[in-house]
Amino acid sequence: MSDYLDNSNKQMKLAMMFVTGYGNESYAWRLADSNERAYTDINNYIKLAQIAEQGKIHTLFIADTPAMVGSGVSGDFARKSPMFVLEPMTIFSAIATHTQKIGLVATYSTTYNLPYNLARQLKTLDIISGGRIGWNAVTTGTREVAYNFGNKPLPDTTTRYEMAHEMVEAVQTLWGTFGENAYITDKTTGQFADMSQIKPANYQGKHYQVKGALPIPATPQGQPPIFQAGPSPEGVELAGRFASGVYANPFSIDEARSYRNVLKQSAIAHGRNPDEINMFSGFMFTIGDSYEEALARRMQLLDFMSDEEFNGQIRYLSAMIGVDLTGRDVNEPLPEYLQNQASPHPHDPRSPRAVELIQRGMSPKEVLANGVINYHPVVVGTASDVADFMEEWFKAGATDGFSLAPDSQKGVSDFVEKVVPILQERGIYHLDYEGNTLREHLGVPYQYGLKS
Repeated sequence: MSDYLDNSNKQMKLAMMFVTGYGNESYAWRLADSNERAYTDINNYIKLAQIAEQGKIHTLFIADTPAMVGSGVSGDFARKSPMFVLEPMTIFSAIATHTQKIGLVATYSTTYNLPYNLARQLKTLDIISGGRIGWNAVTTGTREVAYNFGNKPLPDTTTRYEMAHEMVEAVQTLWGTFGENAYITDKTTGQFADMSQIKPANYQGKHYQVKGALPIPATPQGQPPIFQAGPSPEGVELAGRFASGVYANPFSIDEARSYRNVLKQSAIAHGRNPDEINMFSGFMFTIGDSYEEALARRMQLLDFMSDEEFNGQIRYLSAMIGVDLTGRDVNEPLPEYLQNQASPHPHDPRSPRAVELIQRGMSPKEVLANGVINYHPVVVGTASDVADFMEEWFKAGATDGFSLAPDSQKGVSDFVEKVVPILQERGIYHLDYEGNTLREHLGVPYQYGLKS
């Protein structure tokens, strides 16, 4: 692997996940320190954004699915908070006017949008925010979404990625149709705009066609940077061609380094500098003044579950470690002979961690509380524990930064107040923003219009 994975002279970049306004854990809304009405409280979103900005977090991120599902999770939220916010563009419109520096990135489907509408909305939001918007361009592989956009089946993977390339091409072309210097507004001459610099897009694709032009002047960053999520070969190709940021979910340093190398190579294959693509590794945490305090918070979240759901997690953990835990006292460590029998499931990258904790003498409930079945690595412990994990991955060249998924609303302030100073003292996280736009925060070049 090339030295572009070497982070010795770099500083990590951070994105803060916004999940329903409560945090990543779906029972966090019941915690005593949580605002239980946060889902519909815009002031809560604004407050969390302002806290993140105080911590110099590079960008906020909203993962969105336009259906009653999210991240593959069931849409049943009778007891749990949903896995999505109200509507991300509207939420960010409010946040943009109450923040100054922090980036604002959200997911918008390349399958269930139209280029002109999306280009217009995002560029307007980029102007409102002063050049801080990013677009996570995803193909949407969820049949529930397809049902919400007409009585047609979900397109196959090949078709969806064809549409994705065309959607990004069309949107970026539209963003470049109003010339960079076309906005004149000269009161003396009476010239408002130079029409010679405003050209139609005339985009003709297999799936999307649009004439344009888009009558919106240039924003401070030229146009919003593209983000991508999804490790499939098609996703890597899309990322290598367009993305400035990629959300990833590796579970080990070796896995992360390998995927980061694949992304950098994809960028190079498309004639780009490998440093133009930033990988954000998903990372979850619960912070306490001690490990015991943090664990107790996680145990409380398990206690909020129904017996049916908790028992389902125990069965899942059983499969991960190859030991049947049903009928056992989940509050007690396994007998030594069963600990020795535990072995990782060969097709679950999370299972080595589960086996490690079982063999360390933790009870099954404690193992679950340590987040072994979460969809990103989890650190439960002190601020130093969290910083240690991040430093180890970053210095190993495993990632450009992290997509932070705090357990709760309190987790945002805990990270900013307790972890950020440690990372700054260690010299691996910036002291202030590098500029005013998201592109400047990411360290990627100014771009205006579609790059050939």
